[in-house]
Amino acid sequence: MPSVISTDVLIVGAGVAGLWLNARLRRQGFSTVLVESASLGGGQSVKSQGIIHGGAKYALHGALTGASEAIADMPRRWREALAGNGELDLSGVRLLSEAHYLWSPGTLAGNLTSFFASKAVRGRVDQVKGEQLPPALQDKRFKGKVYRLAELVVDVPSLIQRLADLAGDGLLAGQTIEPLLEAGVLVGLQVDGREIRAQRIVLSAGAGTAQLLEDLGLSQPAMQRRPLHMILAKGPGLKPLYAHCLGGGSKPRITVTTHPAADGQWVWYMGGDIAESEGVHREPAEQIATAQKEIAQLLPWIDLSATQWATLRVDRAEPLQTGLTRPDNAFLAEQGRLLVGWPTKLALAPDFADRVIASLERDGIQPQAAEPLPALPKPPMGVPAWEQLLP
Repeated sequence: MPSVISTDVLIVGAGVAGLWLNARLRRQGFSTVLVESASLGGGQSVKSQGIIHGGAKYALHGALTGASEAIADMPRRWREALAGNGELDLSGVRLLSEAHYLWSPGTLAGNLTSFFASKAVRGRVDQVKGEQLPPALQDKRFKGKVYRLAELVVDVPSLIQRLADLAGDGLLAGQTIEPLLEAGVLVGLQVDGREIRAQRIVLSAGAGTAQLLEDLGLSQPAMQRRPLHMILAKGPGLKPLYAHCLGGGSKPRITVTTHPAADGQWVWYMGGDIAESEGVHREPAEQIATAQKEIAQLLPWIDLSATQWATLRVDRAEPLQTGLTRPDNAFLAEQGRLLVGWPTKLALAPDFADRVIASLERDGIQPQAAEPLPALPKPPMGVPAWEQLLP
């Protein structure tokens, strides 16, 4: 029979949000156990593009929205952590790009004046030309304008590995999760039959949180899923590009990030409007054809002849919003010992941790002396989609 574990905070869901929270709590002296039923970061995290947004793309109409205010400080906090002098020591995590870019095709260049005059991006945008351009745009046929954002792009697999290292002995692979009740009150969880008692239990399992709530007999907070149909391309003709290509609407026409594959080639991972709205309803072959047409039109000098293609469906899990709109902040709901939340975006993982820690402080939860943990079965690392789909 497995031993009973007592810990300060029990977290379920080891994506970047759960891993970041776990590391923050451990740094503050709390004992933690972090349970994962599949692989570390293997849900939404490893399928993200790794962009640490500062809110610029949410202000494409020149308006300073709630989203752009809430997320504006995230790049600074991530940069400090990546430099080893922030709220976490993430030194050693691979930074794919020091900046993300806004790229306007020639036909739209004149439409950006009001956007760049807005408070949302003032002081955080610089136009770049010539050798300052991303390598994929350095061609004499390129007629657009490019603006450098004070954002960054991280290599998510190396981020997950570093956060897993910071988790120490507290990671636990667990398939069956059931409530642990005393006099009808939730005091912990049973994980594969092992009792884990905790002062607070945090559900941060992304899309898996809805099922966990159901298993606990709860229907709130309600969750929504916003689907994406992302496109992947790998080939010798691809060069690094980290940019939102602007269309005429409020969303980027296409968002491209570039990732290193194990065989040394570059992979383009494409989202933006092409992956939303109509893209969700396209079959993979049609979605790939749409992406090929877009790249050929926007970047006709890119050689796609030896390129492999694939698509990936992703469900973004978020708290239910009216009209399935995008939440502006990380979200946290409190029900006794149970805290339930979604970061809503990779960049907002620090905001999610802030909310949990603020809840602990309000409730007077302090670190308590904890027994050393027994040797626990560890979950495996998540594998990037391009390694699975584009071997």
